[in-house]
Amino acid sequence: MSALDYEIDGQTYEGYFVKPAGVAKAPVVAIAHAWGGLGDNEKQKAEIISREFGYAAFAMDVYGKGKRGVSVEECQALMNPLVGNRAELQKRLAGGLAAAKSQVGVDASKAAAIGFCFGGLSVLDMARAGHDLLGVAAFHGLFRPAENIPQPKIKAKVLIEHGWLDPMATPQDVLAIAREFDGADWQLHAHGKAVHAFTTLGANNAAMGTVYDADADRRSFAYLKTFLAELFG
Repeated sequence: MSALDYEIDGQTYEGYFVKPAGVAKAPVVAIAHAWGGLGDNEKQKAEIISREFGYAAFAMDVYGKGKRGVSVEECQALMNPLVGNRAELQKRLAGGLAAAKSQVGVDASKAAAIGFCFGGLSVLDMARAGHDLLGVAAFHGLFRPAENIPQPKIKAKVLIEHGWLDPMATPQDVLAIAREFDGADWQLHAHGKAVHAFTTLGANNAAMGTVYDADADRRSFAYLKTFLAELFG
C-alpha cells in the first residue's frame, strides 16, 4: 500500500494504491472520493477490495495534492466548481483511471470504478463519458445529470447502492436517473433505513442526513463483491 503522485495537465494529484499479495496481474478498482477529498474512508475501502476481494485498488484524487476539506464550507468550495464543470471533472477522472491502469501488477483490461457521495456522481460521470471501464458502482451518490453529455450512451455496467431516505437523492431523482440510463445494464439497490453517507465510518449528522449504517454498509459491499466478480470473471 502506498501513496503516490501523478500528474494531469501539469498539476500534481495524490492517489493511494494497494494490491493483493501474490497476484501477478490483478483487475483494478478505481475509487472516487467524497466531497472532502481522498481520505481514510476511501483508503479503508481500498484495503477491503484488496484484502477481501483480491483486486488492486487505486483511490483517485480530483482536487490536487494537499487539497482537502474538513468543514462543510471547505468541502463545498472544493466540490462545487467541479460539479459545475463536469467536463473538467471527467478529464481529471480519466487521468486518475489512467494512473490506476498504469500501476505495476495491474491488468489494465479489467478495470472498474466505485465512488462515494460526490464520488458516486463522479463514477456515474465516468460511465456517461464512456471511460474504458467494465462497470461502475455508486454508493450514496448524487444523481445530477451531466450538462455536457445530455444523451449519454452508457456501455459500462452500472450498480447503484442508495439510501432510500437520502435527502440529497430523492425518490424523484431515482426515477430521473432510471430514465436517463434507459437502455444501459443498470441495477439499483435501495436500503430502506439508510440516509446519505451510510458507508462512511463516523458519519453521524442526522440534521444534515449523513449517518453511517453498518448494515447498509455491509450489504452494499456484498452486492459490490458479486458485481465485481461478474465484471472480472
